[in-house]
Amino acid sequence: MTNHPIPLLKSSPDTPTGTGPAEPTSPVTGRSAPKVVAEGVRTAVSPDRHRSDGRYPVAWLSIVAPRCAVPTATSKCLCGRDRSAVGRAKVLALITDHEAHRDTCPLRTPQEGRRAAA
Repeated sequence: MTNHPIPLLKSSPDTPTGTGPAEPTSPVTGRSAPKVVAEGVRTAVSPDRHRSDGRYPVAWLSIVAPRCAVPTATSKCLCGRDRSAVGRAKVLALITDHEAHRDTCPLRTPQEGRRAAA
């Protein structure tokens, strides 16, 4: 193995000469001042569009029906329900079953309310 002097840095290790550290410039005012925000952009904070009204999703029905292919569907609920179907007839049955689950789901219809209504 031969020793070749390979520089460790790509640039010159000499300390540059010239002015000292950067100094802040005076603020520019008037027409030549740079724009902080693009024109037409609102800077005020908008009200939260996703403000909660107490409702939240409990059950999901996902249907995939590509053209000229076999449809599939899944029915999931936070109560633990997780069902799936493949084929047109079974997907239609799962849709009906998912809609019926709305009335029987313990998360959507608390048990005390059902007894009081009876």
